[in-house]
Amino acid sequence: MNLSNENAFIELFGGKTKKEMLAMDPLVGKLVEMLVQDLITESKHVFQYRSQLEKLEAGLRNVKACLADTQNLKSNLETQKVTLMVLRELIYEADDVLIDVIIKDEYQKADSCSVFSPFDITFRYEIGKRLKDLNSKMEMTSKDLTSFLRPQEPSTTVQQVARYSSQDFDSSEIIGLENDVKTIKEWILWPDEEILKVGIVGMGGLGKTTIAQKVMNDREVRGYFEKMIWVSVSQNFDEERIMRSMLEQLQLGQEGLGSDKGQMLRRIHQLLEGKSFLIVMDDVWNINFEWWRRLSSNLPTATEKSSCFIVTTRNEDVAFGVDSYRIHRPKVLNPEESWSLFSKFAFSVRKGICPNSHFEKVGKEIVEKCRGLPLAIKTIGASLAPKIHSLTEWKKTRDDFHELTTRGQTSSVLASLQLSYDELPSLLKTLLLCFSIYPEDSVIHSEQLIHWWIGEGLIRSTNSRTATELGFEYLSELAGRCLVEVVQQRGYDRRVYSCKMHDLVRDLTIMIAQNESFCGFERGRQKWTPDSLWFGIINEADANSLKSSLKLRALLLMSRSEVPLQKYMKPLLVLRVLDLSHSKLENVNMEELLCWICSLKRLAVLNLSGAAGLKVLPRSIRKLRNLRILVLSGCNNLVKLHQSIIMLKMLMILDLGFCGLQYLPCGLAQLSHMQELSGFKVVGKANKRSCQVLELQQLTELQVLRLNLSDESELSEEEGTIFLKLEKLKVLAIDMEDVKVKNVLPMLDQLTPPAGLQELYLRHYPHKTLPKWVQPGKLPNLQYLCIENGDLDNIHLSLNSESVWTVEGLCLKFLPNLELDWKDLMQKMPLLSYLEVSHCFNLKNFPCPVNKPGVWRKHRG
Repeated sequence: MNLSNENAFIELFGGKTKKEMLAMDPLVGKLVEMLVQDLITESKHVFQYRSQLEKLEAGLRNVKACLADTQNLKSNLETQKVTLMVLRELIYEADDVLIDVIIKDEYQKADSCSVFSPFDITFRYEIGKRLKDLNSKMEMTSKDLTSFLRPQEPSTTVQQVARYSSQDFDSSEIIGLENDVKTIKEWILWPDEEILKVGIVGMGGLGKTTIAQKVMNDREVRGYFEKMIWVSVSQNFDEERIMRSMLEQLQLGQEGLGSDKGQMLRRIHQLLEGKSFLIVMDDVWNINFEWWRRLSSNLPTATEKSSCFIVTTRNEDVAFGVDSYRIHRPKVLNPEESWSLFSKFAFSVRKGICPNSHFEKVGKEIVEKCRGLPLAIKTIGASLAPKIHSLTEWKKTRDDFHELTTRGQTSSVLASLQLSYDELPSLLKTLLLCFSIYPEDSVIHSEQLIHWWIGEGLIRSTNSRTATELGFEYLSELAGRCLVEVVQQRGYDRRVYSCKMHDLVRDLTIMIAQNESFCGFERGRQKWTPDSLWFGIINEADANSLKSSLKLRALLLMSRSEVPLQKYMKPLLVLRVLDLSHSKLENVNMEELLCWICSLKRLAVLNLSGAAGLKVLPRSIRKLRNLRILVLSGCNNLVKLHQSIIMLKMLMILDLGFCGLQYLPCGLAQLSHMQELSGFKVVGKANKRSCQVLELQQLTELQVLRLNLSDESELSEEEGTIFLKLEKLKVLAIDMEDVKVKNVLPMLDQLTPPAGLQELYLRHYPHKTLPKWVQPGKLPNLQYLCIENGDLDNIHLSLNSESVWTVEGLCLKFLPNLELDWKDLMQKMPLLSYLEVSHCFNLKNFPCPVNKPGVWRKHRG
């Protein structure tokens, strides 16, 4: 962490905001709520512990009531902090006990004929003792809480995150930076040198990265350069990482390169030879100038066009050190630009229009404190958007902002970030703090993050939404509040696929996460501590620091570099989340690793996606009775999934996409909690060991199903109708890449999807016409249709009906034979608001390019 930022944050935490923050640990409240729900459910089924579990539930309800009152705090903040940390430890211990009881109960259900053993007596005695000890400690902690918090009557209402959306309003348009973009465009499109070097210099939050992004995504700029590369550098300048990133973007496989920096540099030069290029190096704090000279001075130039480097930095010495021919210093926004940018975020639901003069007066007073800094304006504006109906709340924010920015040297950016954090509901605070363990400038895959949240029990399914859907919604809310930066999102509904965090926001999360003892940090980088709840491994040194732990709940491998994990496997008795998806695990003893993994009996999430070394998932996987999510996607060498996987009764998500498996074992119907199943291979009837489609009808909670068809696939008429029984199914994806000879259309025609289906994906579709059921009458609730890679030449079957589609999003890619006129399409899809096309050469009158990637969005009035 930058020292000046750290001092500023410490100063922020010295006043009112720290008091409010400690009044309600962002994690404790949610844990209490979740644990109460679990206790209500489980105490009904586990008779021998019922009285103690019910007593624990009552104690937690009392704690929850105490935590609800944050208005009557006494002055001893350290005492409050210690008490809340003790309470958090007790809640985790209670969760461990409950999980142990559930796991034991699952074993007994699976082996109902087993003889009562001395082990059972010992287990019951130990659980009973632990529950009594817990209840005693909980009672003492409750008394401590009531000594400085005024208790209230227990509330039966569950705190909900205030939901708001700005999707109908495009707040991504830059304001006040148009001239900056124009200036740099003129420099690079009409240069004075063969290789132009541009430095964008300014303080944090000024919009340097936004300007560079806008330049790089400009249509004229993209049409000018043959090669374009973006590298996020950050505080830790790593030559090898930078060059690997450049090679990846030049679409070069890195096999055989090893870590030879000289060889990588030569390959970069070879791939850029004779081509015009634009290379952006973003957020450079320091640089190895000798390496830079080797990179930039020996690059070959194009014959007709020039090339360009753009470096964004806070340090003028860096800009001069890289021999920047042009240096641009963005200015702060003027009052009119500041108000316009603020309005786009604060009044997003009103399309940027301020409701009345009262809000305008207060809003402009807030904007004035932002001192023209875009990051401060956006974050404070976004935090006020949900309060558009409360002038009182706006005035409170104005007063708090004034207090923070006038006390000492606290900057408006840091003050706006702190206020934005304070305004978050407690759940979103906890979800945001999870970002702290990711390295600076990391691109974070949303699914990994959301699975972590699910594994920790922070988000749960509801009657109408899966936990995954809720996770994406919460992530969108954090992005909508400008606390998370979107890297990639789905065009149709703006679902965030990947994201990152501004370094100042990351500094804030690090400070709070360390202050709340979630994890430890040193100079902005995570370090292992005995109290760490979360830990991310970047290199072998991090792995070497890992110790046996009774507290660690999430362990994530953050680097693609090979870390010899087998040397550092320690007893992690309460681990809930293990994600090794960044490594191929080629040089790991998989037998030892899997033996260790299967000893983590409380594990809820296991992600081994992309593990090239994984060939067999062993019988011992049955030991993970608490497993909720298993991700093995991209394990190309995985050939066997042991049938004991059907003993994982708690499994909700099973992802086997792009695996080497020929079939799934029979018995998957027993996984009655399954909500998402990816990579299900439809096989022939002769294979008696495989799971048949008929079994799927028993997975009544299934909401997402991704099927793979091949030449061996068989689907009977009876099996085709079982999909009607999957009444909760929302997403159906059918991939036919392995169909080379067989005519699968008659088989597909037998499918009868449920009427509630919302999204349909057909990939590598080998026929000229669509299945009979792909029409409005059969899919009355379909919102998104995607057809990619195939021989489809018309969709007349779906357009000749008098009824019209409810489809709002449509994706057509690599369908060279498809003939379709835009007027006909709009007639049958009048609600269409998003269209994505690519390499569909016979589409007529479409409002976007069709021979290359093109996007059309309906303008909202």
